[in-house]
Amino acid sequence: MRTTDLTGAMWRKSSRSNGGGACVEIAVLPEAAAVRDSKNQSAGALVLGADAWTAFRAAAKQGDLDLS
Repeated sequence: MRTTDLTGAMWRKSSRSNGGGACVEIAVLPEAAAVRDSKNQSAGALVLGADAWTAFRAAAKQGDLDLS
């Protein structure tokens, strides 16, 4: 398994964050993107390559990732 050094990554909260504490943060990297839980940053991050990040964003925009 390959690891990605996220030291110095510029994290930002999702524009969909509602202020209720259930926030997702992302960091755009040169050839990937990383996603983490803002409440539990020490748990690590999911790093997605460019194609996977594009698919993830499309699924999120379509509501395919909603739990309700």
